[in-house]
Amino acid sequence: MAMIRAVFIDKDGTLIPDIPYNVDPTLITLAPNAGETLRHLKQAGYALIVISNQSGIARGLFAESALIAVEHRLNALLQRFGIALDGFYYCPHLPDAPIAAYRVECACRKPKSGLLEQAARDLDIDLHQSWMIGDIAADCEAGNRVGCQTILIEKPYDPQREFTPLSQPDFLIDGWDQVSQIILKQETIR
Repeated sequence: MAMIRAVFIDKDGTLIPDIPYNVDPTLITLAPNAGETLRHLKQAGYALIVISNQSGIARGLFAESALIAVEHRLNALLQRFGIALDGFYYCPHLPDAPIAAYRVECACRKPKSGLLEQAARDLDIDLHQSWMIGDIAADCEAGNRVGCQTILIEKPYDPQREFTPLSQPDFLIDGWDQVSQIILKQETIR
């Protein structure tokens, strides 16, 4: 059986507007053009997987179980475009967390690549045929570590300009409307 391709998507600031530590489903909306873009990518055969750091758990700001409602809300929003997430992976850890159970130096907190590696094992994903989309250098670094191509959607109020060789995105853009065009064009080049 052939491995599948995936688009890994950071949640806060990328898939949805960044409201710090928000787990209230009523406040969750998709970023402009994200739903339509993801529909095109799903139709092109890509699995859609959220990869998110959720340090609010380790900070004691919300319970880990609160992310169940967040995932349900994301799928409800995406259902309007006829699609759903194929995976929802998050890191609850923080090395200096106030909650001891989450105070660990883990392999899953971006910029490390543990969540992408776990998703690849779980879903039989070819990481070298996959993409990571985020809004900060750490997202791109996680994708670059495993051989994904990377896209950074730059926020006009917080431009990212400090990259290391490992965190440098393959594409730096300003909105979701450019994502499917880039990915589908690169598909023909590979």
